[in-house]
Amino acid sequence: MDTAVSMTSCPAILVAAPASGQGKTTVACALARLHARQGRKVRVFKCGPDFLDPYWLTLASGAPVHQLDLWMTGEADCAQRLHDAAQEADLIIVEGVMGLFDGQPSAADLAQRFGLPVLAVIDAGAMAGTFGALAWGLQHYREGLQFAGVLANRVASEGHAGMLEESLRESAQWQGALMRSASFTLPERHLGLVMDHELGDALTRLDAVADALAETRLGQMTADDLQAWAVHFERGDAAGHDFPAGALQGRTIAVARDAAFCFLYAANIDCLQAMGAQLVYFSPLADSALPPCDALWLPGGYPELHAQTLGGNSAMKASLAQHVQAGKPVWAECGGMMALFDDITTTDGASHPMWGLLPGRVTMQKRLAALGPQQLEVAGGVLRGHTFHYSTCATALPALARTQAAPGRTLRGDGEALYAAGSVKASYFHAWFASSPAAAARLFLKDTDD
Repeated sequence: MDTAVSMTSCPAILVAAPASGQGKTTVACALARLHARQGRKVRVFKCGPDFLDPYWLTLASGAPVHQLDLWMTGEADCAQRLHDAAQEADLIIVEGVMGLFDGQPSAADLAQRFGLPVLAVIDAGAMAGTFGALAWGLQHYREGLQFAGVLANRVASEGHAGMLEESLRESAQWQGALMRSASFTLPERHLGLVMDHELGDALTRLDAVADALAETRLGQMTADDLQAWAVHFERGDAAGHDFPAGALQGRTIAVARDAAFCFLYAANIDCLQAMGAQLVYFSPLADSALPPCDALWLPGGYPELHAQTLGGNSAMKASLAQHVQAGKPVWAECGGMMALFDDITTTDGASHPMWGLLPGRVTMQKRLAALGPQQLEVAGGVLRGHTFHYSTCATALPALARTQAAPGRTLRGDGEALYAAGSVKASYFHAWFASSPAAAARLFLKDTDD
């Protein structure tokens, strides 16, 4: 193999933390925005299954954001995406997931597999000397992990920052401090960050935190300085996934995409298009009818926040019913499935009628109902993915199949059900289509299709 083609180098960094909620996304966005403003081409990835952080990371970098996960997306997929990014980028940023060593696989596993230096972000708002202990532990807990330093977040004052820096055993690990400020806080709700396009000042927030980062040692790194993070990326063992050639050729798939249905992996869209599908987008909130299509995809999102509008759009409800009556396929996952049931009861106890294409009701709750990596066997293969939801559903429909835990993990309960009614298939399960393109294609084909 020609090593000049198979290997390429690019500065890269994994932004990690000791736990969730420390400010990883804020710092990753700030770093991406800062270097993008300086004219560098920045590519950002998100470690693990996540739909919301990539909206902000895309806004900050100006480029699509894909997921990296050694199990869900696969090691070869990760290698290929990093290799491709390194060929065109001046800087690669990977945002970690949860704490650095949390999960199977963890962000640390990804960093170690690809030789990514780790930047630790620590919320230091309520600590002083313990900051140094945390930094030391993150750096030395696992042998062989490359460490690029530590950044203190939500710091109270310059004096506080001084105490934090002094607590480090190795002063060279200090990358600076971001002060506590409401001007660049990224707001959250029950499923994660509020999406960037819901805020009129999203880019202003990113510019504010990028300006703050520019005052730190981390933010003052030049193009030459970034070479200290240079990583050699080897091409994956395959140039791409085994996409069934033409499996969806000539098929038009309507994809719901608006504030209520927004949990879309960019790679899932790429997968469908690679199999020949033409994608058309519509808004169940605003449109009165489906666009002309052969199949329908209802991704996850926040139907509970828009239940009254969705249920009140009688024209769209009728159009959806006509699609199903015509026997055209529907794949609905999580929020998309929730909207198909008879009604949704929100956390305030209010019940809202929905589309009534699946019998049963959905009830929102304040506690998390399910979370974790899972896989689902369907016609054509096994799809990898995950589940994450705050609702439960009660239905008389039998489960056509159920998800299984990812290897090395255990399920609490029976796994997520796959429901089928007529041409509709639905589940709380979020699928990563490229894990089995043949199985993904079958979701959008009639059972009678070859």
